[in-house]
Amino acid sequence: MGLAAGSVIAWWLPAAALDWQPEAALAQPWRLVTAAWVHWSPLHLGANLAAAVVVAALGCAARLPAAAALAWALAWPLTHAGLWAQPALARYGGASGVLHAAVAVAACWLVATRRGPARGVGGAIAAGLAAKVLLEQPWRGPLAHAAGWDIAVAPWAHASGALAGVAGALMVAGLSGWMSRPGWRGQSRDG
Repeated sequence: MGLAAGSVIAWWLPAAALDWQPEAALAQPWRLVTAAWVHWSPLHLGANLAAAVVVAALGCAARLPAAAALAWALAWPLTHAGLWAQPALARYGGASGVLHAAVAVAACWLVATRRGPARGVGGAIAAGLAAKVLLEQPWRGPLAHAAGWDIAVAPWAHASGALAGVAGALMVAGLSGWMSRPGWRGQSRDG
């Protein structure tokens, strides 16, 4: 909800005050969060709002606990901090990186705490996310131009988000001890 609401509100605000700019981020740490709310075109905003609905539906269908939301909250700024590893990316805005983080959190949760078909779904989501990130070839440069888009795509943000999502899930797992509870290694009664 905060991602969608922030994106709609930020649409009416000056992007230069909110977007990711590596040279400004240390002095203006809010950019670690607000960069996800900045969108460069109506198509960009609409696509990310639609993706946010799909990701929220995934979380509801998977019955993810509040701890998964905490994992995503931790992954959000880590997603943008990971953009420092791609210094040629001078500016970034968009929700796709943190949406990739949310999908990674969901996949981790399903694989780690469920058994049977739900675990398989989590594994399939993880494999699909990894394949998508690899096919985008984030190592090739800061921006890619995809057919049908009126903006350049930042594959590194997707990779950073996926990795941040895994890191967020692992941090919460360590803090909450869910790896030691029934469900870790398939001991759950949850299907």
